[in-house]
Amino acid sequence: MDYKQYIEVVEDFPHKGIRFKDISTLMQEGQIYKQAMDDIVTYAKEKQIDVVVGPEARGFIVGCPVAYAMEVGFVPIRKEGKLPREVVKVDYGKEYGKDVLTIHKDAIKPGERVLITDDLLATGGTIEATIQLVEKLGGIVVGIAFMIELTYLNGREKLDGYDIFTLMQY
Repeated sequence: MDYKQYIEVVEDFPHKGIRFKDISTLMQEGQIYKQAMDDIVTYAKEKQIDVVVGPEARGFIVGCPVAYAMEVGFVPIRKEGKLPREVVKVDYGKEYGKDVLTIHKDAIKPGERVLITDDLLATGGTIEATIQLVEKLGGIVVGIAFMIELTYLNGREKLDGYDIFTLMQY
């Protein structure tokens, strides 16, 4: 399916020169959103996953319906100070600065097969940090799924060696 026809491109957001890819217009179309998630579920089934992981907040938009459909758990990756129990954390660089991501220390068991999900692959920094968190806990990243990939930002290079699935590329 050509999912691009359901993506609104917003000029100069959040900064001048950025062409923001708004997934909310796709999500407003229930059958299209369902089909997009079903396509990711089909990919995930081939990976025989045990758990889905997604960074806040848009990783939840992709990861939760995938986990639900597959009847596996979902593990949120949150910014520092947002998770209530003991966490593992990693510092990482983003397009506009630095940040810290965290995961509950007991969220993934060693050897679990993990699918990481997010809405967008840009520079790859957030997903690279998410991979580090999963692997610190002994999880095995067997796949990474995105709705959109911005190929001109070369984020895939940071994820070399990992299997990547995207619904659409710009």
